[in-house]
Amino acid sequence: MPEPVNPVTFPPAFLWGAATSAYQIEGAVREDGRTPSIWDTFSHTPGKTAGGEHGDIAVDHYHRYRDDVKLMADLGLTAYRFSVSWSRVQPTGRGPAVQRGLDFYRRLVDELLEHNIKPAVTLYHWDLPQELEDAGGWPERETALRFAEYAQIMGEALGDRVEQWITLNEPWCSAFLGYASGVHAPGRTEPLASLRAAHHLNLAHGLGTSALRASMPARNTVAVSLNSSVVRPLSQTPADLAAVQKIDDLANGVFHGPMLHGAYPETLFAATSSLTDWSYVLDGDLALINQPLDALGLNYYTPTLVSAAEEKPSGPRADGHGASDFSPWPAADDVLFHQSPGERTEMGWSIDPTGLHDLIMRYTKMAPGLPIYVTENGAAYDDKPESDGRVHDPERIAYLHGHLRAVRRAIAEGADVRGYFLWSLMDNFEWAYGYGKRFGAVYVDYATLARTPKSSALWYGRAARSGTLPPAGLE
Repeated sequence: MPEPVNPVTFPPAFLWGAATSAYQIEGAVREDGRTPSIWDTFSHTPGKTAGGEHGDIAVDHYHRYRDDVKLMADLGLTAYRFSVSWSRVQPTGRGPAVQRGLDFYRRLVDELLEHNIKPAVTLYHWDLPQELEDAGGWPERETALRFAEYAQIMGEALGDRVEQWITLNEPWCSAFLGYASGVHAPGRTEPLASLRAAHHLNLAHGLGTSALRASMPARNTVAVSLNSSVVRPLSQTPADLAAVQKIDDLANGVFHGPMLHGAYPETLFAATSSLTDWSYVLDGDLALINQPLDALGLNYYTPTLVSAAEEKPSGPRADGHGASDFSPWPAADDVLFHQSPGERTEMGWSIDPTGLHDLIMRYTKMAPGLPIYVTENGAAYDDKPESDGRVHDPERIAYLHGHLRAVRRAIAEGADVRGYFLWSLMDNFEWAYGYGKRFGAVYVDYATLARTPKSSALWYGRAARSGTLPPAGLE
């Protein structure tokens, strides 16, 4: 008989979660005092999203949250990461909170706790109040100051019941997709503004961290979720390795440098000197940004493969970040992006769990002793119900199995990974792609908004309840 295969078992306290964001699921964009965010404006601008689709209704989580929480509980999830709509609780991005908006999140948190699901609150997942963008947005320092005020409001409102907090989700996307390539809201294409935005997002993180800690119990934890890129060279030539350094600085060092080490990479300053002298980094900023973290969130989907370009690249960039005539990589026109080998998801992203392992181990070495959560990981597939109404998605099961094995391998090698949040709980508004890309473990019929757990949700639920990975072929 063949030797039995040892099961892939996770630590007993490991959190098994799923993640969402406010604009992608809530809907109710004009209810209870909420005012437009940059994503409301962007998605209602012709030509910005696939089919002109928007999040006005999304999947109506604002009205269906109780059913959605019960669904999570039925699956066996132990944690849920969601974001707060800033303009729902502080409509102009300044001044007093709207209690009706806060009350929605109070009710959601209470419902989660009643079902023994640990809430993890993300303060900012890309939906800046439009009035703050009208005043200049993230390229302006004032926006970081307003974020600190908002963080204090949320800490005071929910800090007694929510222990896990995340300041920003993927600030790289906010800065560079929003202000450089323009494929995300607010849709600006200004390379200098994108670098200014990156700094002020860093500052918002630091000020927000301090504001949270001042407004809630000391037991609570504060983290940030970075979509740090795993940047690999096409070859080992000095030119290709220099390309890796440039993109690593723009993707990773621009955020983890000041957040974790209190300094920007000198190589970043040199690479972007044609655009800026970084004089908007004021004395004392780096100390404000470099607040001690209680944990680090890492979001991972696919690695990045680059080489030096012999001449300025032309045609679409294979960086996986949408189509635009404007690059999200300021002062990096001498870098060429390549499609990584292997099978791909519906996003065109290659599937490579080794990247998640490598990312975790990099930050384990960079910030020893800092707990890590995988705050996003998942895949989009063209899921369709079968005649019996069930939705089978074996590709997603294989994706999750491979990436969770990579997480367990990192734990075995000494990484302190304490939880995994599948992206996403359910199908939703996928930003500029509209409703055409389905990342959910739960299928949503957009005509009726009915929810149906896919086979991957049931598989993931078995993993959550047992702490052990079922076989990838088990649906």
